[in-house]
Amino acid sequence: MKRLIYLLLTGALSISLSGCLVAESKYLKKVEEADNLTKELGSLQEKHAALIADNSALKAEFEKLKGEADGLTKDKQALTKDKEELEQVLKAKSDTLSQNISELRQKVATLEGENKKLQEDIAALQRVKEEKVKEVSNTYEQLLKNMKNEIALGQVTISELKGKLTVNMEAAILFDSGKAEVKNDGLEILLKMVDTLKSVKDKAIRIEGHTDNVQIIGALTRIFPTNWELSAARAINVARYLQQQGIDPAILSAAAFAEYKPVADNATKEGRAKNRRIEITLVAKD
Repeated sequence: MKRLIYLLLTGALSISLSGCLVAESKYLKKVEEADNLTKELGSLQEKHAALIADNSALKAEFEKLKGEADGLTKDKQALTKDKEELEQVLKAKSDTLSQNISELRQKVATLEGENKKLQEDIAALQRVKEEKVKEVSNTYEQLLKNMKNEIALGQVTISELKGKLTVNMEAAILFDSGKAEVKNDGLEILLKMVDTLKSVKDKAIRIEGHTDNVQIIGALTRIFPTNWELSAARAINVARYLQQQGIDPAILSAAAFAEYKPVADNATKEGRAKNRRIEITLVAKD
């Protein structure tokens, strides 16, 4: 009986101890699981914190990029506006340039027309000039032929320079000393020129009276107080004779120079003789 009780107690104790051991094993396992979970939780918390930090950094980077994007958008808008304004300016300038080019072309065309007309006018004037030069040259040749004897004696010289023809006659062949009336021999010399002078067209005929520097004295001063009056009277008398021979008085003129336009030295007899002269010059009409 005791043995049975001992066996029963022993069995019960074994069972009890066995149960305790099983419970303790489960507890330790749970503790270990809890530790592992705690460690895993700590690791997750660290990862969460790292993710929060990364998220904050990403948000900051995002805001930065967004700000840059907004700036670029504004820059783009500004550039677009500038581009539009520039295009408008360029268009306005292009329109202005086109208008200027059109106006310049019109001016060039006008100038070309004026230039063409000017060239035609120049050509016409050149022809007229050539005809006048030819006319003067023909007159020159004819006068040389008609007055060859007087030219040979040195009493007359005929010159032609740039279309201006001048017949220079010593006063002695036309006038007596101290006289203003043309003597008969002088009238014959002037008559040799009449037909040639009548043929002159588009020219005026100017008769110039010149003297030496010897002053008029004595009774002659009642008629010619100075050389001015003497040179003027001689020029006028030559002009009057040419008019009487049929030359148009409208193209005739007389001028007096007295002794103030010498062609030679008044200190010599020969020089004074050259200075006492009548010059008949073909000049342009007024």
